[in-house]
Amino acid sequence: MYMSFQCLEEARQVFDWMPHRDIVSWTTLISGYSQWGCVDAASEVFELMPERNSVSWNAMIAAYVRSNRFQEAFALFDRMLSKEAVLDKYVAASMLSACTGLGAVNQGEWIRGYIDKNGIQLDSKLATAIIDMYCKCGYIEKAFEVFNGLAQKGISSWNSMIGGLALHGKGMAAIELLNEMERKAVVAPDYITFVNVLSACAHSGLVEEGRHYFRYMTEVHGIEPGSEHFGCMVDILGRAGMLEEARELINKMPMTPDASVLGALLGACRIHGEIELGVQIGKKVIELEPHNSGRYVLLANIYAKAGRWEDVARLRKLMNDRGVKKAPGFSMIELDGVVNEFIAGGRAHPQAQEIYAKVDEVLEQVRKVGYVPDMDGVVHDIEEEEEEREKPLYYHSEKLAIGFGLLKTKPGETLRITKNLRVCKDCHTELCMVVISSCFVDMASESSFRQLDKNLSHRWLLSTVKFICICNPVANKMVEKHAESLTDISCWLEITSKGIESTERIGNPSLERNSAPPECERPAPGSASSRVDDTEENNHSQCSDCSPQHSLV
Repeated sequence: MYMSFQCLEEARQVFDWMPHRDIVSWTTLISGYSQWGCVDAASEVFELMPERNSVSWNAMIAAYVRSNRFQEAFALFDRMLSKEAVLDKYVAASMLSACTGLGAVNQGEWIRGYIDKNGIQLDSKLATAIIDMYCKCGYIEKAFEVFNGLAQKGISSWNSMIGGLALHGKGMAAIELLNEMERKAVVAPDYITFVNVLSACAHSGLVEEGRHYFRYMTEVHGIEPGSEHFGCMVDILGRAGMLEEARELINKMPMTPDASVLGALLGACRIHGEIELGVQIGKKVIELEPHNSGRYVLLANIYAKAGRWEDVARLRKLMNDRGVKKAPGFSMIELDGVVNEFIAGGRAHPQAQEIYAKVDEVLEQVRKVGYVPDMDGVVHDIEEEEEEREKPLYYHSEKLAIGFGLLKTKPGETLRITKNLRVCKDCHTELCMVVISSCFVDMASESSFRQLDKNLSHRWLLSTVKFICICNPVANKMVEKHAESLTDISCWLEITSKGIESTERIGNPSLERNSAPPECERPAPGSASSRVDDTEENNHSQCSDCSPQHSLV
């Protein structure tokens, strides 16, 4: 009762007065603390428990996952396995969410294999967790395999699959899946279904389809649009440059627009250079979310683009006065069961020298086919030298992760990189040029390179004559321009993966490889983290190249 009303001290007093505390009372206290964000307090209670069962293990693992402390969730999971505790469907679902958060698909594959081998019931929640993990780790085909293999599909499974298609920019496929859902008539689309459908339209540039389903949800299914639906519609219109229509839609909303709705319009203003409207909306968004660093950064970029340096300085001072810190962007790549993490400019990785050399090598080659650093996403001082402003762009976290991946893999292998932020315009442009130059292409066969972030998946299919980017049709036009010379370019560009042996895990010693049950070897979690400074890449909260227009896979 006390926990339900956030009376944590009273709940703890009752617990301390209990003459006999069983596993249920211990677990209830842990769950109560984690429910209100007191994860450290929950962990202290967990460590004091005289005995534990799978429910108590899952309560603590789930607490870490909900607070995005995925490494700690993995460490605790390893402890649980070492104690030979039962891995039930609830623990599996929690750990699949942790795998999703880290992009650790090898770990997720091990858990899925354990589920199959041990006959754990694949209910709707667990199936949804597997589908979600595959979608967000870049394996949309495997997600479909799981989805199509379900004997019974609940609403969460349908929504997860439609949402995964949206994430990958497959707008028409998401609409087709909605149509299939309606034809089978087993479950009806709900509020979340249409959020995902509209999101798919936004990520695929399907303006008319977005308008249609915004009306359709009410006219056919009686679902009144909520703030999330309006936010998606504003995003659809904003990405297409229809800013006035987006603003009119906001003005007609039956509820007060929240920061996410206005943030979509703010991002569109940033993309399309609508300075005055952007400043007006930016100030409102900061009022609504005064501690969200991304809002300040986006408005600062709008000021910088207009050359209003005094406003940039004033905004920075406002952030300092309010104690708002910019969360550093980071990228992760999983190789051989080890999750390696990079931040912009970080040099903590034991192979930092080789990684930077590889990044420099890639940059040198793409310059030969026309790459020029895009400074549009960088908040800079007008007196800075151009060369100095370019340097931070060269070593964004995704570039370092790519460099590491090229060092550690063989030609033709797929690199999957997960980001916590959107890919910036410069990185996106460089990756397009990398593809055009065939730096990553095995000339004998088609290869694939994938870059993911939490908001949008970026996928490239590469070959000697084919390059498809779901993010922007401009890239496809660039390929058409260069397609005839791809073979010639590849003759003098020799950047390939060396396939050298993998590095040993570094970082938290508690994340060392643990032995798994004898019937199934599990890749161990780990993080070779290069987070060592405050170099920021969060100045590109939303960029024009994160607006896919076509899904051509």
